[in-house]
Amino acid sequence: MSRDTSVSAPDRPEAVLFMGDLVVLARQGRLVQEALARDLVPLAVVSTDTELARLDAVRSDPAHSLHGLDEVVQVADARIASVLPAVQPLLSRYDVRGVISVGEVFVEPVGVLADCLGLPGTGSKAAVICRNKLLQRTAAPEFSPRWQVVPVAERASFTLPADRFPAVVKPAGRFYSSGVTEVAGQEELTAALAQFGDDEISLVESRVHGPEFSVEALVQDGEVLWSGVTGKETNEHEGPYFTELSHTSPALLDPADEAALVAANTEILRRVGVRDGITHGEYRLTADGVVLMEIAARLPGDAITFLWELATGVPVEPIMLDLALGVPTRYPAPRRRARQQFVDHPHGVLRDVTAEGAEVSWPARDDRWPALTPVAADAEAGLRGVLVGRLPGDVLGVQEHSGHRSASVVVDAPLDADLDLAAKRAVAQVSLHVDPA
Repeated sequence: MSRDTSVSAPDRPEAVLFMGDLVVLARQGRLVQEALARDLVPLAVVSTDTELARLDAVRSDPAHSLHGLDEVVQVADARIASVLPAVQPLLSRYDVRGVISVGEVFVEPVGVLADCLGLPGTGSKAAVICRNKLLQRTAAPEFSPRWQVVPVAERASFTLPADRFPAVVKPAGRFYSSGVTEVAGQEELTAALAQFGDDEISLVESRVHGPEFSVEALVQDGEVLWSGVTGKETNEHEGPYFTELSHTSPALLDPADEAALVAANTEILRRVGVRDGITHGEYRLTADGVVLMEIAARLPGDAITFLWELATGVPVEPIMLDLALGVPTRYPAPRRRARQQFVDHPHGVLRDVTAEGAEVSWPARDDRWPALTPVAADAEAGLRGVLVGRLPGDVLGVQEHSGHRSASVVVDAPLDADLDLAAKRAVAQVSLHVDPA
């Protein structure tokens, strides 16, 4: 690869390159403000999923966290072959000091580009493995469920013995729980495999029972600096799907179980070869030990970064910049507990969401997230925000994946307080106004 180096490095402004679409850039807008505070020019790469007019509107709004975002390059897709040629003009005009994938889509090109530029990053190997569940199973088989790859030509004829049901069908490269389905028998298995495209790798795995957790970690020079365990609840008990309905950071669990989850995650990060950055691993805790669902070389989704901010009192974005720039850093232990709880919704057409005594934010509509500000460690439990991830006019129904959820509340409380009660009270403050479909 060659790039224009006719302008000497001292004459090029120092910059940070963020890759991610508007939905995640807006959620982590503090990254842009943190870059500006360090006299770095914030640049962005987005895909065609981002409407440039909407992005331009928030960039030009002094009240928005993305105000000050400088040049934006739009690419047709997140393949390395599309992204790396597109960023060459930026590399010739700026001295890029850090590259960060904001969200899942650009993990691979960010990992490769950082290596090409000699910058801190996850590393190309880790970036590729963390975008493919089959590679994760291959790299850490003893932490994986029983699994089989089903080639495209064998999907219609693939069978399992009756005693291997229920099973779980997964696409190896998707995210947001898309395509992950529990099947109870052969007919459902064949139908689930038929949903995947010919360019997708399909996995059939054993159904793993046990509570679900994620482990967020901060890694620098291959060493895990900090780990935090987030507890999950899904809708798996109501049907064949695995949509996450709550996150609790830090999780309510026995110290020995917490240690087991952190130890497994640390070992898997070593196997995968993550060098620098924030990671998000998803696990089941079973009677036989910790089982890996997937490992991601990026920040967690939903409002988990805000949960850790409420829990520790410190935002995660400055630490992400430190890791991308190679600046020694650290992150504190939690001194509160926070939860994002999704609200059950009736089926029908969403008209409005209101909340008694709280402001409702519509990030999907307004491209704005509320300021979820940490409070004192001993402050009373309280509702910190109400988030709506859908649009007025959307049809609400079965929550097959994360995109089907509607509204959620964010609450926090002292570590020894009753967070379940705080979440229940917060949910009771929210009303979804829905017309019959």
